[in-house]
Amino acid sequence: MTSNAEAFDRARAVIPGGVSSPVRAYGSVGGTPVFVARAEGALVWDVAGREYVDLVGSWGPAILGHAHPEVVGAVQAAAARGLSFGAPTVAEAELAELVRARVPLAVKVRFVSTGTEACMTAVRLARGATGRDLVVKFAGCYHGHSDALLAAAGSGVLTAGLPGSAGVPSAATAQTLVVPYNDPDAIREVFAARGDQIAAVITEPAAANMGVIPPEPGFNALLRELTTAHGALLIYDEVLTGFRVSDAGWWGLEGRTITPDLFTFGKVVGGGMPLAALGGRPELLDLLAPLGPVYQAGTLSGNPLATAAGIATLQLADADVYARVDAASHALATAVTAALDAAGVPHRLQRAGSLFSVFWGVTGPVSDYASAQGQNAGAYRAFFHAMLDAGIALPPSAYEAWFLSATHDDAAIERIAAALPGAARAAAASL
Repeated sequence: MTSNAEAFDRARAVIPGGVSSPVRAYGSVGGTPVFVARAEGALVWDVAGREYVDLVGSWGPAILGHAHPEVVGAVQAAAARGLSFGAPTVAEAELAELVRARVPLAVKVRFVSTGTEACMTAVRLARGATGRDLVVKFAGCYHGHSDALLAAAGSGVLTAGLPGSAGVPSAATAQTLVVPYNDPDAIREVFAARGDQIAAVITEPAAANMGVIPPEPGFNALLRELTTAHGALLIYDEVLTGFRVSDAGWWGLEGRTITPDLFTFGKVVGGGMPLAALGGRPELLDLLAPLGPVYQAGTLSGNPLATAAGIATLQLADADVYARVDAASHALATAVTAALDAAGVPHRLQRAGSLFSVFWGVTGPVSDYASAQGQNAGAYRAFFHAMLDAGIALPPSAYEAWFLSATHDDAAIERIAAALPGAARAAAASL
């Protein structure tokens, strides 16, 4: 294969849209997707051999950088012992212990293969624990593609401009109450009207699937207050933020003062392999089969290659790693703001720990789904392609966070910074 275009043509002949996850198709930015052939550290190479500084980072897992030799070595050693057993392994308990050491509220942990599965299982568990049916989610938050949670979802659903998904029965979404994010009055009203029917509130404690939108001060604490008062559970979806924005995710970054009942984890916890988890109080987790009546199963859940990658990643992601990621994020965010200001591009850069994104054509705070949708996605399209032409691979959507790693050193940041003025001028010309 000699070009991305040839690879895309081949893929489209046998794969719907040519991709296995919609955002990869470049539908919102246009053009031909980059088909990655290999990656190392902060860099990726496409099928034509061109090198890019990567700011996608596999959408979060690559906190140590791509293909970290110790993580790769751990996976290779595990593969030599067998790819999948369909039986319990000691590695699952070891990884669960590492998760609990970082987030002590996750006293027990169940492993699954995807963030979608983790959130779907957490909701089922909440319904089983409470005997209630209703679940509250926030517009623009994305909790995977299970039927009940696709209403007003972020990530690829928002990127594609879809209100939800065809094929989802109305009965499934009828049990989901969608509330504006960061709106205390709206969530109070929902609980006042239907609090005795609500099984759980599921939230991204810092939203990162409609662009990065941190919670307003006191908002997460209010969710804990309301759920406790009405006998509902609070689910923190930390699939993106978990073990990325701090060693204990957003829960750790906000001071460990709030006590969610359940957490969902993905991305970093699997070190780039297909692995996710849900964790929480033992009396809740023990409601899962085989101990309890809430069923969940998966042949590849907690498989030995994924657990090996997760163990190695969490062991290596120490304080120095988080300090380097934070420093790189700060340096790049500063450079982006300076370049856009110099080019006269109205924008709003928002951060949640080391995660950040840019809202285009707006200057005021972006606090919810409606204000996120008000940005000028066309400006990002121009910016994206100018950066790509300069050898910088950004997320192919204005609604996704930018991901850095511990391998984004000064040289990598300088390469990105050198491309920013030209891309900022391209964005300005598109406004």
